[in-house]
Amino acid sequence: MEEKKAKILLCEDDQNLGLVLKNYLELNDFDIVLERDGRLGLAAFQREKFDLCLLDVMMPNMDGFTLAEEIRDIDPDIPLFFLSAKTMKEDIIQGYKLGADDYITKPFDSEVLLMKIKAILKRNEELNKEQENREFDLGSFHFNPKLRELSHGGQMQTLSPKENELLKMLAEHMNDLLPREQALKKIWGSDTYFNGRSMDVYIAKLRKYLKEDTNIEIVNIHGNGFRLVVPQDVE
Repeated sequence: MEEKKAKILLCEDDQNLGLVLKNYLELNDFDIVLERDGRLGLAAFQREKFDLCLLDVMMPNMDGFTLAEEIRDIDPDIPLFFLSAKTMKEDIIQGYKLGADDYITKPFDSEVLLMKIKAILKRNEELNKEQENREFDLGSFHFNPKLRELSHGGQMQTLSPKENELLKMLAEHMNDLLPREQALKKIWGSDTYFNGRSMDVYIAKLRKYLKEDTNIEIVNIHGNGFRLVVPQDVE
C-alpha cells in the first residue's frame, strides 16, 4: 500500500517563490496546497486537514502572525513555520511567542527547510503514535480511545466517534480546563451556536456513562469550557 503523503499548507504571496517552493516540496513527496494570502490560507485550513503549515509573515488580507493565531485556535499542536524577510529580533520573538516551531528568514536554503520539515514531522509522528496508544484510568473506569471502549466493573460501552474524541480531549485535560472553543473547532470544525448545542448533548451522554462512579464529574466552567474532575490517588 502506498504511503500517504504529508500535507502542507503553504501561504506565500510572492508568486515565483510560492511556485518554486511548491514544486520543490512536491518533488520530495509532499502534498502541497499553495495559497497567496492569509484569508485564503485560513479558508483552506478550515476546509482540509494538514500536517504542517509554512506561513509567509507579510501577506495581504491577513498577515502570517494573525493567520497563525487563527490556526492555533483550531489546532494548537500543528507544526508551524514562519517564512519571512522580517529579520528584526522583535518579529522573530513574536513568531515564537505565537507557537512557531521555526522562524526562517529569507532568502533561505530550500534543502535546509526540507530537512527541518522532515525532522519535525518525524518527531510528531512518534508523538502521535504514543498518544494513539495511550489509555486512561478515570476513577473506576478504564478508557481505551483507540478501541473507543469505556469499561467499568466488567461492563463495556462502545463510544461513538464524537463521544470518543470528546472524552479523549477531556481525559487529556484531566482536572484542568478544556476550552469550549478548542473542542468545538477540533471535533466539530467550528464554534457555531448549533455545534455548541450539539456538544452539550454529547457532554450529557458522557455524564450518563460516567455516573456509576460518583467521584467523577464533568464540570461546566461557565463561558469557558469543561473540566473532567477525577480524584487522584495520594500516596
